[in-house]
Amino acid sequence: MVKLTKRVVEAPIKSVTDKRGRPRPYFIWCSELAGFGVRIFPNEKRVYYADYRNSAGARKRMAIGHHGKVTTEEARKLAISTLGAVVKGEDPAAERATRRRSITMSELCDKYLKAARAGLILGKRNRPKKESTIYVDAGRIERHVKPLLSKKRVIDLSAADCNKFIQDVSVGKTAAVIKTGKRGKAIVEGGAGTAARTAGLLGGILTFAVNEGIRPDNPMRGVRRPAGKRRKRRLLADEWRQLGKALVAADSDGETWQVLGCIRVLALTGCRPGEAINLKWTEVDPSSRCFRFEDTKEDESVRPIGQPVLDVLANLPRKKGAEYVFPAVRSEAGAFGGIDRGWDRIVERCSFAGVSPGTFRHSFASEADDLGYTRVTVKAMLGHSFAGDVTEGYIHKVDPVLIAAADRVSRKIHRLMTRS
Repeated sequence: MVKLTKRVVEAPIKSVTDKRGRPRPYFIWCSELAGFGVRIFPNEKRVYYADYRNSAGARKRMAIGHHGKVTTEEARKLAISTLGAVVKGEDPAAERATRRRSITMSELCDKYLKAARAGLILGKRNRPKKESTIYVDAGRIERHVKPLLSKKRVIDLSAADCNKFIQDVSVGKTAAVIKTGKRGKAIVEGGAGTAARTAGLLGGILTFAVNEGIRPDNPMRGVRRPAGKRRKRRLLADEWRQLGKALVAADSDGETWQVLGCIRVLALTGCRPGEAINLKWTEVDPSSRCFRFEDTKEDESVRPIGQPVLDVLANLPRKKGAEYVFPAVRSEAGAFGGIDRGWDRIVERCSFAGVSPGTFRHSFASEADDLGYTRVTVKAMLGHSFAGDVTEGYIHKVDPVLIAAADRVSRKIHRLMTRS
């Protein structure tokens, strides 16, 4: 045994053979650092090793670097670090093997979605995530999480990686326009709001990894998330009038009736866009003047509606056998799929800035607030959930009050949209 130095490592190789006379590799062990050695191969390749016994007494020999990529002294420092970990009761070779076998973030995301689709991931009120929520999660995974983290091993993910992920989404690093189908496209945006929502999903995915024993902790814990911008955009009186005129003009120009009807329902009810687009005739209860949604973001939901909404619905064409209020044009089943493109055409007519179908919901709430309704009443009209299912109780106990409130708000909006 000799002290390993550059000269010793690079000395001409010895002629060492096996029983059959074939050249074979051999070790040179350092006399000053027990367990530190270099393996010399017949092809003159040299690899540094750390040799030790773990806490169970098992012999381990771990490669720590190729000579040329690391110097002898750098390898010595790596060996000291490795052997020092052994003294602390760790098993560096086993940990490296575990890391090599560890799944990637891409694989973890796939496992998470598979579990979610099987009903094993719980969402609000400890119920399995809805299909619509899983659809959104899958979109955020494909468009944000995988592009930035797919090759990263789950076990190696750190809080710094999570923080950088949030920063990258915030500045729009994953922003893109993605083609969907023959004519469709998806606009992937960045920004603080997108980063905050995607960070929440990433935290959930990593919690799933902890529960599955894939890693011991959640690196998202304690990482600060950006605050999304609070939606303040609402339609003002002149804009309501602009919208009403635009809908009349679009009707004269042959705009699809599903687009016009859906936009009117959104404006007069404050429903979520998906609720209006997927509204079924079985969910419309004219006698009770409400929508009885079977499945929304808040599960089943009863939503009071005003007379102007019933008038819109009464004047809609009824496609024979159609389940949906706004049915698909070419298909016998399913909801109309062109609302988004139709909305873009209406917005272009109005020259609106910063307005989306979701703006109607905030505008409806703002009109209700202007009329003096309490926050609880407004939330109940919009179908928000309350702790302890207060919404359900509130609707059943004061149903006439809510119907009167919804009617008054929708009549005001209708009046603003139709005045000349």
